Amino acid sequence: MADVSQKSGSKSLLIGFACFVVFEAVTYYVLRFATSGLGMSDQYQPENTIVSNWVKTVVFLLLHLLVIVVAVLVLSNQLPRRYRGQVMGWFYLALVTGFLLLIPLFD
Repeated sequence: MADVSQKSGSKSLLIGFACFVVFEAVTYYVLRFATSGLGMSDQYQPENTIVSNWVKTVVFLLLHLLVIVVAVLVLSNQLPRRYRGQVMGWFYLALVTGFLLLIPLFD
């Protein structure tokens, strides 16, 4: 039970942030490759509809959500108890990041 009272320090938060950035970058490039066949490259055509890019957006967000939920489940089982408090914070940040990654996805 002595393990429960210990809190993770700033060094572990910095390492967690670095791992988060690497995880999001790898996830973005893998999902960008996986959804590359969906949508239109030039979305500003006169006859363009929103449907094809909407499909790419939804597929990207759902796959991103699936990846981060699996990562949270794996991390919550593998990390020592004192670091598990960080996992939900990184999860919430990853949810917001998924929407922000849509901007470079369509550029």
